[in-house]
Amino acid sequence: MPRVLTETDVADFRERLCAAAERLFAEKGPDAVTMRQLAAALGVSPMTPYRYFQDKEDILAAVRTNGFNAFAEALEAARARPGSARAKAAAVGEAYVTFAFEHPHTYKLMFDLNQPMADDQPELVAAGRRAHETMSAWVKDQVAAGEMAGDPEHIGAMFWAATHGVVVLEMAGKLPPGAARDLHHQLSATLSKGLKPGA
Repeated sequence: MPRVLTETDVADFRERLCAAAERLFAEKGPDAVTMRQLAAALGVSPMTPYRYFQDKEDILAAVRTNGFNAFAEALEAARARPGSARAKAAAVGEAYVTFAFEHPHTYKLMFDLNQPMADDQPELVAAGRRAHETMSAWVKDQVAAGEMAGDPEHIGAMFWAATHGVVVLEMAGKLPPGAARDLHHQLSATLSKGLKPGA
């Protein structure tokens, strides 16, 4: 008879399983990973993961939810620092690049994987929305301070596309180490100059 699991037991195992899944998904691709492989990575029976998650898609959604929330927390903390709107914007950009390279497996699963954010995964939907909102929140500060003019959502998407692009290029080995951060600074300065009121 299986022992009764406490909430702490469940939370701890789910965290361990998500960590193992993140690594395996990133190394092999989600389609190549099985529940049996995930169980083996943790040294448990093949049926054990099913006590905590419905299936592999459920685990993948949990991994991505954790990633989006951690990413959003990093950017929100950067925006909350004291300073001018311009300084906050720079801090958010730095936090973005830092998060991506400190958590490359997480980053790839968050943004380079086509997993529907369905209504049956409300936590994933909420985390994805939260992360998306960080892309325009700092722009609203810039617009309010008179540093930029335009639609914050559209401007945020431009900066997001530019930053994501250089990050992925470096991760793919198409840019030398450290180049993404340098290019991010140059792209941000160039875009910001063109978005100044009256520019």
